[in-house]
Amino acid sequence: MTIRPTLGAALLAAACLSTAQPSAAAPCAQGTCESAWKDASATTAATAMELAREYANFLNGARTELSTVSMIQREAERLGFKAWKEGQRIKTGDRYFVHNRGRAFTLIIGGREPVSKGVRIVASHIDSPRLELKGRPIDNAQGFALFQTNYHGGIKTYQWTNIPLALIGRIDRKDGSTVEVSLGLKADDPIFIIPDLSPHTARDQMKRSASEVVAHEDLDPLAASGPHGKTAVADWVFEHLKETYRVDAADLVSAELSLVPALAPRDVGFDRRLLAAYGQDDRLGAFASLKAAYELETPPNTALIHFADNEESGNVNVTGASSTFLTDFVGELLYAEKGSDYRHPMLTRALTASKALSIDVNPGVNPMNPGAWELTNAPRLGYGVNIKLYGRGFNANSEFIAWTRAALDDRSVAWQTTTYKVGRAGGGTLGSELAHYNIDTIDFGVPVLSIHTPYAVSDKMDVLALRDGVAAFLSYSR
Repeated sequence: MTIRPTLGAALLAAACLSTAQPSAAAPCAQGTCESAWKDASATTAATAMELAREYANFLNGARTELSTVSMIQREAERLGFKAWKEGQRIKTGDRYFVHNRGRAFTLIIGGREPVSKGVRIVASHIDSPRLELKGRPIDNAQGFALFQTNYHGGIKTYQWTNIPLALIGRIDRKDGSTVEVSLGLKADDPIFIIPDLSPHTARDQMKRSASEVVAHEDLDPLAASGPHGKTAVADWVFEHLKETYRVDAADLVSAELSLVPALAPRDVGFDRRLLAAYGQDDRLGAFASLKAAYELETPPNTALIHFADNEESGNVNVTGASSTFLTDFVGELLYAEKGSDYRHPMLTRALTASKALSIDVNPGVNPMNPGAWELTNAPRLGYGVNIKLYGRGFNANSEFIAWTRAALDDRSVAWQTTTYKVGRAGGGTLGSELAHYNIDTIDFGVPVLSIHTPYAVSDKMDVLALRDGVAAFLSYSR
C-alpha cells in the first residue's frame, strides 16, 4: 500500500534528497506560533511527505503490539542491529536489540560515555485501543454466531459499529506451539462487523446518552451466519477453526486475539498534508523514535529506544511500563560493564544520572469543537512537538524543561506547549513509571485529531518534527 504525495514536480524531485532535513516553523517567545507549513522549504515539505509515506506503510502492518514488535525486529536486523545476549558489554557505536516476550522491545545504541554515567531513554507505547476476544468467544444469537469481546483502552463504543474489523493475534496450544492469526487486512479476506440499528428502528436507542447508545457488552461482531446444513452456526465456527488453524475450543482460552479496524491509512484533503489511520496513539511515537534511532550517529550516552505494551490499560503486566524490565536491563548492562565490581548502588546512581523522554500523542485542537480546549495552551496540528505542561505535579522540573527546549532549538525543531482544560480532560502516559525510578523524565508528543477512534488524523509535518525532536533529545550533549 502506497500513499502518493502530489506537491508538484519540484517537490517530488526534492523528495529524493536526504530524509534528514530538519523540520522548521516560525519561532516565538513560547514555542511555535505558526504552522510549520507556512515557511517550510520545498525540501522540508517533500521530506515530510516522504516520511509520511513510510509511516503509512508502517501503520498498515503494525496493527497490534505483537505485529509491531515483529516488524520492528525485522527492520532492525536488516539495518545491522543484533540480538543482545546476556553479558555483552555495550561499546561506543554498538547496535543491539532486546525484546520482552514479543510484546515490548528495546533498541540499544552505544554512546560515548559508559552506562554507569547514565543512559538516554525514549519510551513510547505500541498498544492501541481495540476489542479483544473473551476466553469463550463464540455465542449463538438469532441465527448468527457472534464474537464475545472485551475492550482495551478508552473508546467511544458507537464508533466501533459498522466498520470493517480484522482479527489478528495468536493462539497458544498446551504443547507449546503457536498459531498466528491475521484475517481481514487483505483485499480478498472476509472482515468482521458489529451491526448497529438502522434509523428506522432506533428511536428508543437515540434517546439514550452517548455513553449508552451502544453498551460495551454489545460490541459483538458477526463471526458467521447459519445454520450450515444440520450444524448450528456457533458449532460450525468451532469446526472451521479446527479445520483452518488446528485449534480446539479450549485453545481459545490461551489466545490473544484482537479485533482492530481493517481500514488502510489514507491521505486527507486536497493537499494531502494530513494522514488518517488506525493506531496513531501511539505508534506515531514509536515510528518517529525508530526513524530517529536508525539515523542516529554515536550519541553522548547509550540510547535505549523502548516500546512498551499495555499503556492503554494503565501500564500493567510484565510487558507494560510498570514492569521492572527496562531498569533490570540497565542493571544487566552495568553488570556487563563492571563485572565482579558491580554493586546495586551503581544502578541507582546510573538511573539518577539518566534522562527519559516519554512520548504519547495528544488530542489536537478540533475545528468542529474548539471549545474543548483552552486555546491559549492548546496544541495545534502542524505546529510541531508538544511539551506537555499538565501541572499538578506531572510536569518535568523546570531545569529539565529548559534543557529540552535547548535541545529542540539547537536542531530548529518546531515545538509548542500543551495543557488540558483544567478539570475537564486528561490522560495517562509512560512518564510516571519512568520517574518512579528517579529518572528525570519529560513528556511530549504531537497533536492528533480523534485519538482513540478507529481512524485518527495526524499532520505529516508533525511526524517529521517528532522524529527530529527525538533525535535532538538523544544527541544533545550539554
